[in-house]
Amino acid sequence: MKILLFCLKGFETMEFSPFIDTAGWARNDYQYDLEVKTCGFTKTVTSTFNVQVVMDYVFHEINPDDYDALAIPGGFEEYGFYQEAYDERFSDLIRKFNESGKPIASICAGALPVGKSGVLRGRKATTYHLRDGYRQKELAEMGVDVINKPVVIDKNIITSWCPQTAVSVAFELMKMMLGTEKTKVIMNAMGYGNIL
Repeated sequence: MKILLFCLKGFETMEFSPFIDTAGWARNDYQYDLEVKTCGFTKTVTSTFNVQVVMDYVFHEINPDDYDALAIPGGFEEYGFYQEAYDERFSDLIRKFNESGKPIASICAGALPVGKSGVLRGRKATTYHLRDGYRQKELAEMGVDVINKPVVIDKNIITSWCPQTAVSVAFELMKMMLGTEKTKVIMNAMGYGNIL
């Protein structure tokens, strides 16, 4: 099974790495069928705090049908996150995953492009909750029923409220893909036995 980890300009590395690490442990140490492929609108994506990360694929090279889930780290406005997050091509990609009922996992502000795509209209979700919940208010303006909880799951879509939730989201996605028992094996192996 394959996760498409989409990295938008200004993405946060702390919200990117848990998807890589948890799937890596599953594949490398337990031979579970789970791998992550990275993608961006450019081959090298500059993340928050100017860390450059080379992607496996550029947007035009991928076919959504080849992937079983979509993962979206959040990012910082100051580093250009919303320049790409609200790109119609990305909204369309999110809609394609949702139409197929495939899991979509976002962390922190990664929920905003999911909301912008329209797939969360009338559904429960959350996003960055600090600084008077200004990002949650933006999400609510997109027709989303915002729940002020660390991680919110509505059918196939996982959202969360800040970087602290990144590992939890990665494991929730793994649970959707591999099931609870295999996920528990990886959580225990990585020392996260009590996180979910």
